[in-house]
Amino acid sequence: MVYLVITTLIWAFSFGLIGTTLKGLDPLQIADTRLLLALLVFLPFLKLRQTSWQEKWQLTLIGAVQFGVMYTCYISAFSFLPSHLVALFSVLTPLYIVIINDLRQRCFSPWYLLATILSVIGAAVIKMGDIESSEIWVGFGLMQIANMAFAFGQVYYRDWKLARPHITDASVFGFLYLGASIFTILASLLISQQPPIPISATPTQWLVLVYLGVVASGLGFFFWNKGATQISVGVLAAFNNAVVPLAMFASLFVFGEANGGTTQELVRLSIGSLLIVMALWIAKRRAT
Repeated sequence: MVYLVITTLIWAFSFGLIGTTLKGLDPLQIADTRLLLALLVFLPFLKLRQTSWQEKWQLTLIGAVQFGVMYTCYISAFSFLPSHLVALFSVLTPLYIVIINDLRQRCFSPWYLLATILSVIGAAVIKMGDIESSEIWVGFGLMQIANMAFAFGQVYYRDWKLARPHITDASVFGFLYLGASIFTILASLLISQQPPIPISATPTQWLVLVYLGVVASGLGFFFWNKGATQISVGVLAAFNNAVVPLAMFASLFVFGEANGGTTQELVRLSIGSLLIVMALWIAKRRAT
């Protein structure tokens, strides 16, 4: 679980960096740059002889879906939705994790489903603001595709790795970033019709991109998927929304993007955080 905690702390501050420093850059270029940097970090650790060509292909496809499809749809959703709705519509990821896992295992997990629902409600309470009637359903659809893609990759990589305990995560994780980078490069060329790398980025923006690519995306996704192989699906599902209260704290008190932190926002933050903690406790208790 320590890997998920570390990643949660890293990702909590990533939202503010993206929202304040990277404004004006093409979203798909941001996604592609982050994944290419993550790929460069893990290329030296790749061990080609540990896996068959079929296994390499499986990992590449998992990465293309979990990171490539997710990033493309997630960042594109900002063109249709304000940031608070993007965050709100991401709270369904735990539900997709439980559904995908139950379909694969041909079983039903009521306690894990309860933990998932609690975490979804907790995250929704925190992020729920004044939702305008003019919200655009294209953005909602993009976010659900992103949620399902991220959930799919977490479940499938977890199962893939548990079936191969002799293989270390670091020795194969580069294949996931390879698949994701190929997907986002094609998306940048076809959708944005721009080069995959934001040449016009300022030095400060490049500094943030390097941090997000190497730390938030590179180490973050690696720690997240590695941690997913060491816990139950229920705990994994609940942890997907654990980043929300920490991200709100960072937004309120570090980046000052949430109207200074009103009493109503702090109450929502407290209630939502309590629900997420309860969800993690239920999932962990059932797992043990």
